[in-house]
Amino acid sequence: MKLLVVFLVVLFGVWLWRQGRLADRADTKPPTPRKPPALPNEMVRCAVCGLHLPATEAVSNGRVSFCSVEHQRQAE
Repeated sequence: MKLLVVFLVVLFGVWLWRQGRLADRADTKPPTPRKPPALPNEMVRCAVCGLHLPATEAVSNGRVSFCSVEHQRQAE
């Protein structure tokens, strides 16, 4: 009889431990989805000095890109 009581106490302890683990899993938030990586910028070459720079920072006259307005004036 004494052994049965010890077994039931151990069984109850295991049950409590598992309930706590399940509750911890339920509390954790699912991971947020990652942002897609940023697309690389298109690089262009300055027609005067040959510097490569992002197309968004370049000065362009429609067909040729320059690194600055000064280089655009030099090319004209």
